[in-house]
Amino acid sequence: MIDRQLTHRASEMLRKYPIITITGPRQSGKTTLAKFLKPDYRYVSLERLAEREFARQDPKGFLETYQNGVILDEVQYVPDLFSYLQVATDERQRTGEYILTGSQNFLLMKSITQSLAGRVAVFNLLPLSWQELRSTTYQPASWETYIVSGSYPRKLVHDIDADGFYDSYLQTYVERDVRQVKNILNLNLFQKFIQLLAGRIGQLFNQQSLAVELGIDNKTVNAWLTVLETSFIAYRLPPYYQNFSKRIVKTPKVYFYDTGLAAYLLGIRSVDDLGVHFARGALFENLIINELTKNWLNQGQRPPFYFWSDQSNHEIDLLIDRGKSLTAVEIKSGRTIQPDFFKGLDYFQKLAPQTTSTLVYGGNDAQQRTDARVLTINELDGLN
Repeated sequence: MIDRQLTHRASEMLRKYPIITITGPRQSGKTTLAKFLKPDYRYVSLERLAEREFARQDPKGFLETYQNGVILDEVQYVPDLFSYLQVATDERQRTGEYILTGSQNFLLMKSITQSLAGRVAVFNLLPLSWQELRSTTYQPASWETYIVSGSYPRKLVHDIDADGFYDSYLQTYVERDVRQVKNILNLNLFQKFIQLLAGRIGQLFNQQSLAVELGIDNKTVNAWLTVLETSFIAYRLPPYYQNFSKRIVKTPKVYFYDTGLAAYLLGIRSVDDLGVHFARGALFENLIINELTKNWLNQGQRPPFYFWSDQSNHEIDLLIDRGKSLTAVEIKSGRTIQPDFFKGLDYFQKLAPQTTSTLVYGGNDAQQRTDARVLTINELDGLN
């Protein structure tokens, strides 16, 4: 098993809370991690119809049967169970009694907010990170290889080709998960929406453009993106609202949680395909933001990530707002550093002089320059 960086933090919280919850994309390794944390716990999958019906029809009896060390997998299938978990764990006062997993983010979080606030530690487990893969037999040869292959554990460990893995993944996602979140009648059109969105990675989320191309209204476009967010397929990066006396952009950007899926949707099957594709730079930007997101989440922290742009086309790809400090990150896929890589950082530094400037580029050599740090994908832990 590949060591997951979230293990230490999750183990710590098992000793402090009655319940920990691990959410994340389907096949990101949630069940494997839960079983690694507590191999002696009873395992119950609520994807199994018999167990699901037991939990729905007799939740009190279900929790009497399964207590004192249980992994409940895919709990979003029985949201009513959470209120009974609240009562049961309050009565028993045991730490680490349950590990819950789920592939639906907001459904699960809504139930937790309503029933288990203060009783549960929540973690998001994304697919494997560059740091987790380093020094393993699955370490990608380059960041280009990593973009194309993606980072789902099963695909990497079993060396499944993109067509075989992602076609099956999308079919399972659309046919099972999407229907659970929202009753989408035209699934073929929804799949086209996912594909179109992949071509807009790193761009402002233009609902009107997508609505016109798909022949639907803006409200439906926004609802469909929410479905993708709920199931960890795509996410919005919010804009940074500090004005700095300039007219700023207030529309979010869109990224995918797995660049392999995005590359597959764009018809990219090899490093050579990536090298000549219009989305090469956007996919590298997506990759770096994903890796930084994983690094923060694996420490049990919510990433304070934004982008900044004004209406004069000045832009910073990523802003990390730690409250007392601000880090501006420019992301460039080029392997050779060019003077214009620093243009956005220099401009933003004048607006916010206390900002720390960082360039992440596609080359191999990290540098400490007078006005900015220069990092590669291998030094991203320096931005935690």
